[in-house]
Amino acid sequence: MSRYIKWFKELSLKDVAEVGGKNASLGEMYNHLTPLGVRVPNGYAVTATAYKHYLDYNHLWEPLKELFSNFDPDDIEQLKSVGAKARELIMQGEIPEDLKSEILQGYRELQKEYGEDVSLAVRSSATAEDSPTASFAGQNESYLNIKGDDNLLWAYKMCLASNFTDRSINYKYTHGFDPLKVYLSVVVMKMVRSDLGSSGVMFSIDTETGFRDVVFINAAWGLGENVVQGTIEPDSFYVHKPTYKKGYKAVLKRSLGSKELMMVFSDKKERANLAEQFTKNIKTPIEKRLKFALSDDEVVRLGYWAMKIEEHYSQVRGTYTPMDMEWAKDGIDGELYMVQARPETVHSQEKATVLEIYKLLEKGKVLVSGHAVGEKIGAGRVKVMYSMSEADKFEEGDVLVAPTTSPDWEPVMKKASAIVTETGGRTCHAAIVSRELGKPAVVGAKNATKILKDNMPVTVSCAEGEIGKVYEGILKFTVEKVDISTLPRPKTKIMMNLGNPELAFSLAKLPVDGIGLARMEFIINNYIKAHPMAIKHPELLSDTEKALIDELSFPFDGDAEDFFIKTLSEGVATIASSVYPKKCIVRMSDFKSNEYANLLGGRHFEPIEANPMLGFRGAARYTHPQYAEGFELECRAMKRAIETMGFENIVLMIPFCRRVEEAKRVKEAIIKNGLEDVELYMMCEIPNNVIQIDKFLEIYDGISIGTNDLTQLTLGVDRDSDIVAFDYDERDEGVKMMVKMAVEGAKRAGKYSGLCGQAPSDYPEYAEFLVQIGIESMSLNPDSVLKIIKKVAELER
Repeated sequence: MSRYIKWFKELSLKDVAEVGGKNASLGEMYNHLTPLGVRVPNGYAVTATAYKHYLDYNHLWEPLKELFSNFDPDDIEQLKSVGAKARELIMQGEIPEDLKSEILQGYRELQKEYGEDVSLAVRSSATAEDSPTASFAGQNESYLNIKGDDNLLWAYKMCLASNFTDRSINYKYTHGFDPLKVYLSVVVMKMVRSDLGSSGVMFSIDTETGFRDVVFINAAWGLGENVVQGTIEPDSFYVHKPTYKKGYKAVLKRSLGSKELMMVFSDKKERANLAEQFTKNIKTPIEKRLKFALSDDEVVRLGYWAMKIEEHYSQVRGTYTPMDMEWAKDGIDGELYMVQARPETVHSQEKATVLEIYKLLEKGKVLVSGHAVGEKIGAGRVKVMYSMSEADKFEEGDVLVAPTTSPDWEPVMKKASAIVTETGGRTCHAAIVSRELGKPAVVGAKNATKILKDNMPVTVSCAEGEIGKVYEGILKFTVEKVDISTLPRPKTKIMMNLGNPELAFSLAKLPVDGIGLARMEFIINNYIKAHPMAIKHPELLSDTEKALIDELSFPFDGDAEDFFIKTLSEGVATIASSVYPKKCIVRMSDFKSNEYANLLGGRHFEPIEANPMLGFRGAARYTHPQYAEGFELECRAMKRAIETMGFENIVLMIPFCRRVEEAKRVKEAIIKNGLEDVELYMMCEIPNNVIQIDKFLEIYDGISIGTNDLTQLTLGVDRDSDIVAFDYDERDEGVKMMVKMAVEGAKRAGKYSGLCGQAPSDYPEYAEFLVQIGIESMSLNPDSVLKIIKKVAELER
């Protein structure tokens, strides 16, 4: 039996006091997770007992005690000098012969297992006698690519000395530890050659929102230090736990990082007081930067490991324990390895059921007003923008003021504290995107770009009903938090509208009955950026357009169709994952021809129309020779989301279907494109859909009433025209009769009926009307959900 080293196979989480958190966790994984296929490199811990033995042997306790006797950790100069002296004392010591021989005997065993040439990772694993739970994360040094007896012994001493780095001493005092009672154990393990492969970090939970149904994985080329320290932008991937557990092994969502640098081994072997001396950063070659650092199979395998590790630690600790882990891929043997696991500390502590309500505490001079979008309040300095070419002047927290916005403005809108546009109503782009981003917006604010000047401080309030106001100066407001676990659950299903996958996880905690309208347009606009027909017919494109599509599809081995199908299916599946296994109704694309023309290559495939709102849109496109191949790509993407990725909660919906014959043609096209068994709804948004509801429902499985188009077509009002906007009103008796007839038709057919317009959010009496006519569900923007749940439950009572 060794006195001073313990192999991973001898360790578990119970050994934190003797070997520190890092070693104990590696031992726990090595023993309990290796049988489940989780690969952990072998190694051993040089124990806290060995540390005490080193200090005893070199008579270092007294001089160290003296150093810290009159120590003030807030005195920076003293901290530096005491730290340097303590490290010097440790480095001047000699390793006792009995300890030296055990360390080197361990090295021989690893050489037997992995070959003479094995290189080592030597890592600190601090432990506090009186507090086995302190993490000491990142406080001590690690040394990578260590070979040879002398280098191993030197790295061991360097780790011991790193118990007295300035940051480590400071950490101990901040957390109430006596620096002489924190002992240092050291990890000696096979070095995974990720310098020739890739590495990264993963969490068994979404790090930003605490969404529990996903594993989040970061990856970059080379050693993992750059990812851990955040010096580069890594690739990121998600795996969805519930569908994986049902046997669907797919990546939920991916995003290519720029991965500017990669850390590799350096040939320098002279000793210095630097952890980096055996490694160096080099520029990542461009072809590697444009490729993902993991294959789909590898992402899915890491996702499986994360689930198993989370399950194991939760079981051992007797409580739900999301995990923060490090992995590495060896470039020589091509295998993946786990090199660290510790409990996640932020979201595991949160209460997932609390939401917020905004209230303005003071009034000021109203500078401009318009339609309120959302119910929040935002404040900041004005930045007036006329085009995206001015994006560099826009800073995080500014208030965006513009004549209007379009889909490509989303990166700036994300940074804004609030948004003000001169034109548009409640259903315009700025309004829809602001709602989804959770930003307050005032649309249709006349002359805003002339009245509001750059850098003027303003407060934008949407918390006062239908009129949104822009006040002079920064005003005080409060945010009240609501515990949703105490909310009533109405019989009428309350669903939400969502088009932006980036918001899916943050909205997952809303108590909704599913997604009543998932729009594809945002994904096509912001992630794919290219016209579907341009993907099918590159021969019609200019050289510049071709080059841009090649660049987008490069990470997908240059296959543009694969890029389109994966990107669209993963975007939609991400939205569906936020409510899984509840229903997610996905509307097939409904761009107007002028919007389609703005996509990359779109100008070659779109007509120029005087009134696109009533032109080549919706169902009419799907079987038309000018778009049928584009529709086939959409169908293939949906087939992948449902059948390969396992999102059987997806229901497809056909928009703007003018005639019964057209409804039949589109259904045939969907079946021909491989979607035989999918549930299929229709947007009910044209008076003819209501008049012939019985015939349409012989073809489709349900309807969702779109009040925006139904109102404009029943009243003959262009919803984009400011001058007749006063006549656009979903509460008109004629519009309400249309809605009632549609719901009654669905009941006669025994089929689903829902409504996905803005009306019940804007007018509480509209929600009352819908409850009275017995609609099955209403789908609202996320910001209205809580208010309407309470209202509907009250009405039903």
